Amino acid sequence: MHGTESPSTWVQRWSHLVPMAGSVLDVACGHGRHLRWFAGRGHAVTGVDRSAEAIDAVSGLGHVVQADIENGPWPFADEQFDAVVVTNYLWRPLLARIVASVAPGGVLIYETFAQSNETVGKPSRPDFLLRPGELLQATAGLHVVAFEDGFIDRPERFVQRIAAVRKRPHLPGLPERYPLDATG
Repeated sequence: MHGTESPSTWVQRWSHLVPMAGSVLDVACGHGRHLRWFAGRGHAVTGVDRSAEAIDAVSGLGHVVQADIENGPWPFADEQFDAVVVTNYLWRPLLARIVASVAPGGVLIYETFAQSNETVGKPSRPDFLLRPGELLQATAGLHVVAFEDGFIDRPERFVQRIAAVRKRPHLPGLPERYPLDATG
Protein backbone atom coordinates (compact mmCIF):
# COMPACT_ATOMS: atom_id res chain seq x y z
CA MET A 1 0.00 0.00 0.00
CA HIS A 2 1.30 3.46 -0.94
CA GLY A 3 2.79 5.24 2.02
CA THR A 4 3.66 2.14 4.02
CA GLU A 5 6.99 1.48 2.31
CA SER A 6 10.30 2.44 3.90
CA PRO A 7 11.04 6.13 4.36
CA SER A 8 12.62 7.89 1.42
CA THR A 9 16.40 7.53 1.44
CA TRP A 10 16.59 11.30 0.84
CA VAL A 11 14.50 11.97 3.94
CA GLN A 12 16.59 9.53 5.97
CA ARG A 13 19.84 11.05 4.70
CA TRP A 14 18.94 14.60 5.82
CA SER A 15 16.98 13.80 8.99
CA HIS A 16 20.00 14.71 11.09
CA LEU A 17 19.42 18.38 10.18
CA VAL A 18 16.16 18.39 12.15
CA PRO A 19 16.78 19.88 15.60
CA MET A 20 16.70 17.32 18.43
CA ALA A 21 13.07 16.64 19.50
CA GLY A 22 11.94 19.26 16.97
CA SER A 23 8.49 19.45 15.43
CA VAL A 24 7.98 17.88 12.01
CA LEU A 25 5.20 18.55 9.49
CA ASP A 26 4.64 15.91 6.81
CA VAL A 27 2.66 17.42 3.93
CA ALA A 28 0.43 14.93 2.07
CA CYS A 29 1.54 12.36 4.63
CA GLY A 30 -0.31 9.39 3.16
CA HIS A 31 -0.09 6.32 5.36
CA GLY A 32 2.70 7.83 7.43
CA ARG A 33 6.04 6.35 6.44
CA HIS A 34 7.79 9.62 7.32
CA LEU A 35 5.62 10.32 10.38
CA ARG A 36 6.66 6.93 11.74
CA TRP A 37 10.33 7.60 10.90
CA PHE A 38 10.42 10.93 12.74
CA ALA A 39 8.24 9.81 15.67
CA GLY A 40 10.68 6.92 16.12
CA ARG A 41 13.50 9.48 16.33
CA GLY A 42 11.73 11.34 19.15
CA HIS A 43 10.16 14.18 17.16
CA ALA A 44 6.70 15.65 17.66
CA VAL A 45 4.98 14.91 14.36
CA THR A 46 2.11 16.53 12.51
CA GLY A 47 0.66 15.09 9.33
CA VAL A 48 -1.85 16.46 6.85
CA ASP A 49 -3.63 14.58 4.09
CA ARG A 50 -7.00 14.84 2.36
CA SER A 51 -7.66 11.10 2.58
CA ALA A 52 -9.72 9.95 5.57
CA GLU A 53 -8.20 6.48 5.11
CA ALA A 54 -4.68 7.90 5.34
CA ILE A 55 -5.52 9.94 8.43
CA ASP A 56 -7.04 6.86 10.10
CA ALA A 57 -3.82 4.95 9.35
CA VAL A 58 -1.67 7.55 11.12
CA SER A 59 -3.93 8.47 14.03
CA GLY A 60 -2.09 7.99 17.28
CA LEU A 61 1.32 8.93 15.80
CA GLY A 62 0.95 12.60 16.60
CA HIS A 63 -1.24 15.47 15.49
CA VAL A 64 -3.00 14.57 12.24
CA VAL A 65 -5.23 16.81 10.17
CA GLN A 66 -7.57 15.78 7.41
CA ALA A 67 -7.71 18.71 5.00
CA ASP A 68 -7.94 19.35 1.29
CA ILE A 69 -4.96 21.68 1.11
CA GLU A 70 -5.41 22.23 -2.61
CA ASN A 71 -8.99 23.53 -2.40
CA GLY A 72 -9.28 24.72 1.17
CA PRO A 73 -7.32 26.89 3.57
CA TRP A 74 -3.82 25.97 4.72
CA PRO A 75 -4.47 24.50 8.19
CA PHE A 76 -1.18 25.77 9.65
CA ALA A 77 -1.48 29.46 8.77
CA ASP A 78 0.47 30.85 11.73
CA GLU A 79 2.59 27.82 12.55
CA GLN A 80 6.19 26.98 11.80
CA PHE A 81 7.94 23.65 12.21
CA ASP A 82 11.51 22.55 12.81
CA ALA A 83 11.17 20.38 9.72
CA VAL A 84 8.76 20.26 6.81
CA VAL A 85 8.83 17.08 4.77
CA VAL A 86 7.24 16.66 1.35
CA THR A 87 7.62 13.62 -0.89
CA ASN A 88 5.88 12.68 -4.13
CA TYR A 89 3.61 15.71 -3.95
CA LEU A 90 3.45 18.99 -5.85
CA TRP A 91 0.84 21.71 -5.72
CA ARG A 92 2.53 24.88 -6.93
CA PRO A 93 0.13 27.33 -5.23
CA LEU A 94 1.32 25.92 -1.87
CA LEU A 95 5.08 26.09 -2.44
CA ALA A 96 5.47 29.51 -0.78
CA ARG A 97 3.32 28.42 2.20
CA ILE A 98 5.33 25.24 2.61
CA VAL A 99 8.61 27.17 2.61
CA ALA A 100 7.16 29.75 5.04
CA SER A 101 6.28 26.90 7.42
CA VAL A 102 9.97 26.21 8.09
CA ALA A 103 10.99 27.77 11.42
CA PRO A 104 14.32 29.58 11.89
CA GLY A 105 16.93 26.84 12.30
CA GLY A 106 14.53 24.36 10.67
CA VAL A 107 14.87 22.35 7.49
CA LEU A 108 12.79 21.65 4.40
CA ILE A 109 13.29 18.14 3.02
CA TYR A 110 11.49 17.89 -0.31
CA GLU A 111 11.55 15.20 -3.00
CA THR A 112 9.16 14.85 -5.91
CA PHE A 113 8.86 14.08 -9.58
CA ALA A 114 10.48 16.23 -12.25
CA GLN A 115 10.08 16.86 -15.95
CA SER A 116 11.01 13.87 -18.11
CA ASN A 117 9.21 11.51 -15.71
CA GLU A 118 6.53 11.27 -18.39
CA THR A 119 9.04 9.16 -20.41
CA VAL A 120 9.14 6.42 -17.75
CA GLY A 121 5.70 6.46 -16.13
CA LYS A 122 3.37 8.39 -13.89
CA PRO A 123 2.91 11.09 -12.96
CA SER A 124 3.19 12.37 -16.49
CA ARG A 125 1.13 15.60 -16.46
CA PRO A 126 3.26 18.78 -16.40
CA ASP A 127 1.14 20.03 -13.45
CA PHE A 128 2.74 17.33 -11.30
CA LEU A 129 6.32 17.57 -12.56
CA LEU A 130 8.85 20.14 -11.39
CA ARG A 131 10.49 22.25 -14.05
CA PRO A 132 14.31 22.46 -14.12
CA GLY A 133 15.51 24.41 -11.09
CA GLU A 134 11.99 24.98 -9.77
CA LEU A 135 12.74 23.78 -6.24
CA LEU A 136 15.78 26.04 -6.12
CA GLN A 137 13.64 29.02 -7.11
CA ALA A 138 10.91 28.15 -4.58
CA THR A 139 13.45 27.93 -1.74
CA ALA A 140 15.43 31.06 -2.62
CA GLY A 141 15.08 32.40 0.94
CA LEU A 142 16.59 29.26 2.48
CA HIS A 143 20.19 28.02 2.68
CA VAL A 144 20.48 25.03 0.33
CA VAL A 145 22.48 22.24 1.90
CA ALA A 146 21.85 19.70 -0.87
CA PHE A 147 20.06 19.63 -4.21
CA GLU A 148 19.70 16.94 -6.83
CA ASP A 149 17.89 16.90 -10.15
CA GLY A 150 18.12 13.70 -12.13
CA PHE A 151 17.18 10.11 -12.82
CA ILE A 152 16.81 7.23 -10.36
CA ASP A 153 16.63 3.74 -11.78
CA ARG A 154 14.79 1.75 -9.06
CA PRO A 155 11.97 2.38 -9.56
CA GLU A 156 12.61 4.42 -12.68
CA ARG A 157 11.78 8.07 -12.11
CA PHE A 158 13.02 11.60 -12.63
CA VAL A 159 13.15 13.66 -9.43
CA GLN A 160 14.22 16.91 -7.88
CA ARG A 161 15.07 16.92 -4.22
CA ILE A 162 16.35 19.48 -1.80
CA ALA A 163 17.42 19.85 1.80
CA ALA A 164 17.35 23.53 2.72
CA VAL A 165 17.64 25.29 6.08
CA ARG A 166 16.11 28.55 7.26
CA LYS A 167 18.99 30.33 8.92
CA ARG A 168 18.57 31.67 12.43
CA PRO A 169 19.13 35.38 12.97
CA HIS A 170 22.85 36.05 12.65
CA LEU A 171 24.90 35.81 15.80
CA PRO A 172 28.48 37.06 15.94
CA GLY A 173 31.17 34.43 15.90
CA LEU A 174 31.55 31.28 13.87
CA PRO A 175 29.14 30.54 11.02
CA GLU A 176 26.40 27.99 11.58
CA ARG A 177 27.37 24.48 10.49
CA TYR A 178 25.10 22.19 8.50
CA PRO A 179 26.71 18.73 8.51
CA LEU A 180 26.58 16.84 5.26
CA ASP A 181 26.27 13.52 7.06
CA ALA A 182 24.78 12.27 10.30
CA THR A 183 28.16 11.87 11.97
CA GLY A 184 29.05 15.51 11.19
